[in-house]
Amino acid sequence: MPKRVDHEERRTQIAEALVRVAGRRGLHAVGMRDVAAEAGVSLRLVQYYFQTKEKLLLYGLQHLTDRFTARVGARLAAVGERPGPRATVEAILLSSLPADEESRVFHLLYTSYAILSVTDEALAAQPFIDNPDTAEDALTGLLRQAQEDGLADPGADARTEAIGLLAMAAGLGTSVLVGQRDVASAAEVLRHHLDRIFTPPAKSGARGGKRRAEHGAAAPAR
Repeated sequence: MPKRVDHEERRTQIAEALVRVAGRRGLHAVGMRDVAAEAGVSLRLVQYYFQTKEKLLLYGLQHLTDRFTARVGARLAAVGERPGPRATVEAILLSSLPADEESRVFHLLYTSYAILSVTDEALAAQPFIDNPDTAEDALTGLLRQAQEDGLADPGADARTEAIGLLAMAAGLGTSVLVGQRDVASAAEVLRHHLDRIFTPPAKSGARGGKRRAEHGAAAPAR
């Protein structure tokens, strides 16, 4: 009796081969034949599952996204059963920094795909991600939750802060990738901005009072 083929497992095998090759050579230099050789399967089989290189690249990115989500989940699990908004936002942002080989490849491939799709019509025709605002919406929701719970600056615009944090994480990730700074200093910058956002009103008031005291408060009227 012939062995039953698990098609999803085979697609995953090919996607992981793509990730390995692209991580070594760059996304622009990867062909379907290279991926087939890395996966130990025939070119015809790769073409059977993905038809075109563009569809293969898109599936590879979706595979990376699933792994990224799992990495965020593992980081949150280490925090405890009920991580708050701050811990969740921090986990999402820090998981995107290229701290190890898997996260390095994740950042490299996502950045490369975005850049290549600007000038490659075939890539541009593929949906880069199903919902480009997913991460932005998630962070915005977490920041609003923190504001409602009195854990974040109530005067901050949650959507603007979410956009800024994601853009910052992406830029810092690239700076780590090219050797401009290390992961620790990039994480320190992110935490600095999170400290600014996640400042309860009471703490802000206390600090304001302290500053007034240091500069000399006006004497009460008699």
